[in-house]
Amino acid sequence: MQKYLKVLRLFWSAAIAAELEYRINFLIATLSSLGNLVGSLFGLFLFYRTGYTFAGWSWEAALVVLGIFTLLQGFSATFLAPNLNYIVRHVQVGTLDFVLLKPIGSQFWLSTHTISPWGIPDILFGCIIIGYAGQRLGIAIDKYLLSVVPLFFGSVILYSLWFMLGATSIWFVKIYNATEVLRSLLEAGRYPITAYPTAYRFFFTFVVPVTFLTTVPAEVMLGRGEISWLIGAGILAMVLLFVSTRFWRFALRFYTSASS
Repeated sequence: MQKYLKVLRLFWSAAIAAELEYRINFLIATLSSLGNLVGSLFGLFLFYRTGYTFAGWSWEAALVVLGIFTLLQGFSATFLAPNLNYIVRHVQVGTLDFVLLKPIGSQFWLSTHTISPWGIPDILFGCIIIGYAGQRLGIAIDKYLLSVVPLFFGSVILYSLWFMLGATSIWFVKIYNATEVLRSLLEAGRYPITAYPTAYRFFFTFVVPVTFLTTVPAEVMLGRGEISWLIGAGILAMVLLFVSTRFWRFALRFYTSASS
């Protein structure tokens, strides 16, 4: 574990140093995040402006869901996208050969070798929205701390799905469209799951588990989450993480080295 932490520190310090050479990108990323946030708030406002509410979700409660979605968006842009989107390129140009030869787990290397600070604005905006809505709703500090658990589970679920999709590039090299489809489906998490018809709720819970990414953490934060959903999120996260590891090892059996 100590070796992996040391390697992780070296990875991220080098990545941040390289990214900070283009500091204007941070301003551009901030403006882009702000524009996306304004669009999301406007879309939510269109539902609530006439007095309509999602079943059991006030305006402030819906803002909590949107804040968590924005937070996860920043997490994805900071940690997942810079790494997992490059799995396809490693397979295409043959640099996966060098990754497999390194004296460190290939899944760990592919998942953590770089970091992008341009997702930080989304993380900050998400925290601001959650803080504002929480102040209006009177959410206690212990609820915030408790919601970290389902948020962690949601992050693991998101990572596992994304990594397994990236691993399929060993068979299907051009999977960028599939990645965009996944990201589009995850956009449904910006609203509470009750905003969708019953059939969609089933799909976004048991097929593409968007419910566990935003709605479940929001309900825990609001103090009305059921323990069964929290346990289900934990089990799903651990199962998907295990499956992603096994799936990667299975996929490598079909990988043909670029030098062979």
